[in-house]
Amino acid sequence: MTHASRKTRLEIPEGVLLGHALVASLADNLGIRVFFIKGPASVLQGLREARQSADVDAFVEPARLEGLLEGLRERGWREWPVDPDGRTFPKHSITVHHPEWPCCIDIHFRFPGMERPPRDCFESLWANTETMSLAGQWLRIPAKELGVLFLALHALRSPALPACQHELEYLTDLTVREALSEELLELAGATGSLAAIQPFLEGLLPTTTSVVWPEPSTEWRNRVAAQEPGSARLVAILQAPRREKPRMLWGALFPPPEVFLSGNIHADMSLVGQLRQHRARWARFLRALPSTIRSIRKLLSRDD
Repeated sequence: MTHASRKTRLEIPEGVLLGHALVASLADNLGIRVFFIKGPASVLQGLREARQSADVDAFVEPARLEGLLEGLRERGWREWPVDPDGRTFPKHSITVHHPEWPCCIDIHFRFPGMERPPRDCFESLWANTETMSLAGQWLRIPAKELGVLFLALHALRSPALPACQHELEYLTDLTVREALSEELLELAGATGSLAAIQPFLEGLLPTTTSVVWPEPSTEWRNRVAAQEPGSARLVAILQAPRREKPRMLWGALFPPPEVFLSGNIHADMSLVGQLRQHRARWARFLRALPSTIRSIRKLLSRDD
């Protein structure tokens, strides 16, 4: 077999870089504002230690979300299956995949922890972006202090994980070294993320800075508390109106196929395959049950 006859396939590092270029070029042609968060740009900015990104994270102006998705569909991209339970898992992005690409693209239209209305929040975010050349394309990316805010909020969703703890330590050192705390405070206020960012930012501000920290939203507290398998559904059922509880409980016990496909798009959806996945799902839930109960008790005690 000759080299020319071999089927070529993108590797993940190539796919991620070209995915950024693809979305940037498409958005530019459609007149849609998009900037890119996390990923290789954050490494080049010095916001993260060197690592390989596994996907592309783009943030689109909310009113133009469908236009960007339609442009990607025309190029062969398809939406990844998602859990239809929007109460338990409030949506903040849409993931698309392509059979000939090794990575997915996450299209964000809001970001967990940022509580301002999506359209107003985006305007504040867009005003704090800058340009960077990546993969032969000029991209919009967050300014350094906004990049820190995105990464810190992302890590604070799972603060007990060692990787997230390490990221927060790295960002703490960076914020102190480059004196970014006041800029972070201003951005947090503009995006409605003061409550979520408080555990990271409060100890980094000058002692002369006075801040009235708001209470975190129910969605944010649920995200942080529900770390174990099944815990998010239990929390949602407990907090739901009484008339909705039976439907939600049924969905938790007998989830639709999208729930399995959201975790593995190639999951075996035959009858036997689904039974195996149900068994594995219940095994994970039961193993985590003691920790889940402790987390829910702590969460509900704060609500009282």
